[in-house]
Amino acid sequence: MDKVLTLPPGFRFHPTDEELVVQYLRRKVLSYPLPASVIPEINLAKHNPWYLLGGCKEERYFFNLREAKYANGSRSNRATASGYWKATGKDKPVVGSRCNRVVGTKKVLVFYQGKAPRGERTDWIMHEYRLASPTQPARDWVLCRIFKKQRATEMDVEEAAGEHRFVEFANGRSGNIRRPSSPSASDSSCVTEMTSDGTANGDHDISSPSP
Repeated sequence: MDKVLTLPPGFRFHPTDEELVVQYLRRKVLSYPLPASVIPEINLAKHNPWYLLGGCKEERYFFNLREAKYANGSRSNRATASGYWKATGKDKPVVGSRCNRVVGTKKVLVFYQGKAPRGERTDWIMHEYRLASPTQPARDWVLCRIFKKQRATEMDVEEAAGEHRFVEFANGRSGNIRRPSSPSASDSSCVTEMTSDGTANGDHDISSPSP
């Protein structure tokens, strides 16, 4: 497992999908230096999600070497000692913000406890990131973001309802309430081509990386 950098109090690791694919996963695949040693390697097949490092309210990031379920197939083996990860929905493309090209994919999975296909659904969620490539080997690196979905408690629902009634009272009506428009998202950096020493050099399509 890679040596993990411990962040000082007050610092948080909140990368975007594009940053995870371009700055971390691509560099890992090409054996380039990472921006920071904050993502360890792990074999997810040997760990249930609740035993992974960090608390239940934290997001955790890992590099995992994907293994094929069957020797001649492309399906991934996502079983653990106590259950299995099951994909849900379609893969979402990760698009470079500046070059407007697909740089990777994001798959959403849910952890089920028990034996497939009769396992019991849990609140553990995984986002699995892969590089965009015409062909994928039977074993390749993926980047995983794992977290536990927090369910709304009865108190949370009551507090939200109370805040809504207060806003209606303050506006002097109970009908439509004008809400401020959400700010526009700022542009993030696009895909960059890296030289042999891991430095960035201009825009580049990640779909066909060349060291």
